[in-house]
Amino acid sequence: IPFADVCVGDRIMANFNVEQPSQLGFWYDCEVTGKKSSHTQQELWATVLLGSTSRAPLENCRLLFCDELFAIEPHPAAGAENTEHSPAKRRQQPDCTHCNDRPERRCRHCACCRCGSKKDPDRQLLCDECDRAFHLACLDPPLEALPEEEHWFCPDCKHDPSEVVQPGEALKESRRKSRLPSVVNKNQRDWGRGMACVGRTRECTLVPANHFGPLPNVPVGSLWKFRLQVSESGCHRPPVGGIHGRESDGAYSIVLSGGYEDDQDDGEEFLYTGSGGRDLSGNKRTAEQSCDQKLTRYNLSLARNCAAPVNSQDGAVAKNWRDGKPVRVIRSFKGRKHSKYCPEDGYRYDGIYKLVKYWPEKGKSGFLVWRYLLRRDDESPAPWTAAGKRAVEKLGLRMQYPEGYVEPADGEANGSGSENDATAAKGKGKRSRVSSGDSAASPKKRRPGMSWALESSVRQTIDADKCNEHLWSECLAAVPQGRVAFLDHVQEVFTCVCCQELACEPVTTACGHTLCKSCLQRSFKAEVFSCPTCRQELDQKLTLVANKSLQRALQALFPGYENGR
Repeated sequence: IPFADVCVGDRIMANFNVEQPSQLGFWYDCEVTGKKSSHTQQELWATVLLGSTSRAPLENCRLLFCDELFAIEPHPAAGAENTEHSPAKRRQQPDCTHCNDRPERRCRHCACCRCGSKKDPDRQLLCDECDRAFHLACLDPPLEALPEEEHWFCPDCKHDPSEVVQPGEALKESRRKSRLPSVVNKNQRDWGRGMACVGRTRECTLVPANHFGPLPNVPVGSLWKFRLQVSESGCHRPPVGGIHGRESDGAYSIVLSGGYEDDQDDGEEFLYTGSGGRDLSGNKRTAEQSCDQKLTRYNLSLARNCAAPVNSQDGAVAKNWRDGKPVRVIRSFKGRKHSKYCPEDGYRYDGIYKLVKYWPEKGKSGFLVWRYLLRRDDESPAPWTAAGKRAVEKLGLRMQYPEGYVEPADGEANGSGSENDATAAKGKGKRSRVSSGDSAASPKKRRPGMSWALESSVRQTIDADKCNEHLWSECLAAVPQGRVAFLDHVQEVFTCVCCQELACEPVTTACGHTLCKSCLQRSFKAEVFSCPTCRQELDQKLTLVANKSLQRALQALFPGYENGR
C-alpha cells in the first residue's frame, strides 16, 4: 500500500529491526500511532506487535522503511485460490551486511577472504575455527582437491605441532621471547632462568613501606639466600637498588655489597658511596663511574637522615648523630672480598645505623662522588661478634631459602659426587626438586642450652587470651624451632581471611575465628551476616568488640604493625 493511504490507527505490516533500528530487520504487524510527511522525508511512528501468540507491544517505534508497507489481509477461504495476482516479494535482511548479498560485488566477509570472489562456491573451504572461506587456489600452497580430514583449519588458526608442549616436556619459548636479544645474540647471561629476574610472591604488610627503624619480625642476624627474599621480608624493599628512600622523607634501608670502589667497611661504622654517575643502559646492573654524582633522588634521601640541615654543596655533619633517622643496613655476600664483616653467603640484616656526616669528594675514578659515614646504633649485638653469634644461635636464625629450594650438598658443590650429582649441581641459584627429607635441607643442630624462649611478659599476655587458648597452644609448639618460625606461625594462624593480613583490632567470633573489626563491619554493611571463614550465621545485632587480650599479645610480638593499616 502507498504511504499516502496509511492513516493513524491503521494496522499494517512493516519492516523493523529490534536490535538495530537503523538496519533492515524482520516483518511485524504494526499499529500506526503517528505520521509525518514532507517533501524530503516520510516517517511513521507505530506500536510494533512482537511474537505470533503473545503479541507483546513495543511502543514508540520509528519505521524507517516506509517505501515498502503491506496491508494485513484476512485468511483466504478453504479451497479458494487466486491465480490472477502473484504475491509481492518482500525485502529481507541480507545475510551479509557488508555487501548486502549483491552477487556482483567482491566481499571478503561472505566469500573468499583472500580474493573476495563469490565464484566457485564448491571450491571453497570453511575454517572450523574462524568460519572464514578460502578458495582452494588461494591457499599457500594451493590445494587441488578438498582435504579428507574431518576438521580443517586455516593457516592463521592452525597450531604448529612443534610448539605444543607434550606431557613431560619442558616449556617452549614463545615467539616473542625467541626474538629477544638474550636469545638472538647467544650471550652467556642466564636471563630468565635464575633468581635475579623472579618477581615477588608476597609483600610485607606488617609495617608501611615508609617505616623507619627495625621490623618487628626481623631480628638482627636474619639471613636470606637471595636478594628477592630480602624484598619480600620488607627489610629492604627494592629488588635491585641499593638505597630505599624518598627524596622528601629520607632513606629507610641500604644494602652494602661492595659495588663501589670507594666503599670502606669497618664493621661498627662504614663509608658508603652514593648512587648515580654510571651508565646503566642496556639493562646493566653495574658499570664504571662515568660522570659526577649529584645530591638528588636517593642520595638526597640518605642525606636527610643526618641530624643537620641539608647542604647540597659541601655536605653536613650531625651535631648529635644519634638524633638522626635510623637506617636498616643489609650486608651482601658480594662484599666479602672487600670486607670481613660481610656474610660468606646470602644477605644479612646487621641492625640500625645512623648517619654521622656526608660530603662530596673526588673518588678513585676521578669523578665526584658523595660519601656517607654511618655508625651503628643498635641494642642488639653485631652478628660478627661473639655475643652476636650467641644471640643468632639462641634465636635459631638460619639461612632462609625460597619455597621449593634446596641447598646442594657439600659433595655436590665441591664436585666430589657422582656424575649425575655433578650434573644436577651445575649452575647456582637453581630451584631443586629434592625431597624435604634430604640431608642438605635438614637444619644444623644447635648446642644444648641455646634454645630460644619467650619473654615472661610476652607469655603472660598470651596466657591472658583465653578465647584463643587452643590456637596459642599450636603456636607455642613452634617455639623450639626458633623465633622466626614462631612468628611466622603466629602470623599464619591469626591472619584475617578477608584482607589476608594480620588481624588489626581483632574480633573473635562465637565460632572461634579471628577477623579484623573493619573487615567484619564491612561485611555487615553489605548485609552478609555470616562468618567469612565457616559461614556460621552471626547475630545481626551483634556489637563488634575487639579482643583486647589478643590485640595486646599481637602488639607485643609485632610492635607497631597496626600503624600501616
